[in-house]
Amino acid sequence: MVKKIVCTLLLLTSLVSFGQIGGRSVYQFLNLVTSPRQAALGGKTITIYDNDVNQAHFNPATINAEMDNQLSLNYGSYFGEVTYGTAAYAYTYDRHLQTFHAGVNYVNYGSFDGYDENGQETTSFTGSEMALSFGYAYNIPFSNFYIGANAKLISSTLESYNSFGAAIDIGGLFIDERNDVNWALVIRNIGTQITPYAETREKLPLEVMIGVSQLMENVPIRWHLTLENMQQWNIAFSNPNRAEGSLDGGSTPEKVSVFNNALRHVVVGAELFPDKGFNIRLGYNFRRAEELRILEQRNFSGISVGFGLKIRKLKFNYSYSRYTLAANTSLFGLTIDFSDNSY
Repeated sequence: MVKKIVCTLLLLTSLVSFGQIGGRSVYQFLNLVTSPRQAALGGKTITIYDNDVNQAHFNPATINAEMDNQLSLNYGSYFGEVTYGTAAYAYTYDRHLQTFHAGVNYVNYGSFDGYDENGQETTSFTGSEMALSFGYAYNIPFSNFYIGANAKLISSTLESYNSFGAAIDIGGLFIDERNDVNWALVIRNIGTQITPYAETREKLPLEVMIGVSQLMENVPIRWHLTLENMQQWNIAFSNPNRAEGSLDGGSTPEKVSVFNNALRHVVVGAELFPDKGFNIRLGYNFRRAEELRILEQRNFSGISVGFGLKIRKLKFNYSYSRYTLAANTSLFGLTIDFSDNSY
């Protein structure tokens, strides 16, 4: 019975990944968005290069001296009793060594009622997971190329089962200053379980992402385009509710076209007034939209919106992400500037 409980918790964590990507690896909480700004832009943005200290969670190459002494705290309520939060801090030791980054991701799955194999009630239990990260970026001399890496220590507790793991993220960033275009490549969650839940070591949610963003010339908008899960072409999930029935009582699974599958790799977002004290953000996640939409009913799955508001050395961020009619998430963030410079 305990194995069934653990499987249920693992399925819950796989909700953040959807479709064929979910359920194939442990520590799926590593794919949760880490800030309201990122969530509002579709969930996976890797090209932001400014003083947003949260960005280093997804692309360590974006770590830079502008993040010095920035502390960010983020909190969100996921589905049901599931809550999660992140924190990030950056410190510039000197201009030669540039900037170091530290972060933490935490998720609590709430309380579960326990039952034995005969259906008799036992004690309740909880589940939680956490990852500590340490990052550093390096600017290749005489160029606009940046490379960076995060080292992560991972802890997971599901009922009486515990697991520890380690992983690294590797990121690259190129800034085309003439055209205000940023290009990025990230490989996340390269690692292993040091201590598995049982006897079998499981894979981590490895992901390859490619991104590009541009600040438009005459309009105060920066658009973002991310191609997610590039390590695997077929990420489409055939929704059983869209299966076609046959005369003999059987059914034919939904056929996902090549174009539809390609779109599921795409995440787009836009930020209005990205360099001002007040920002408005909008994003669209094609895979989330396609796999969570309800037949013959418009529920706007995949859309996310948000804003940022700066007041002196404080910046407030908020995002709202649409999943289904019954499951939507809000994420709140606060960034504090402890440096001597104005934020």
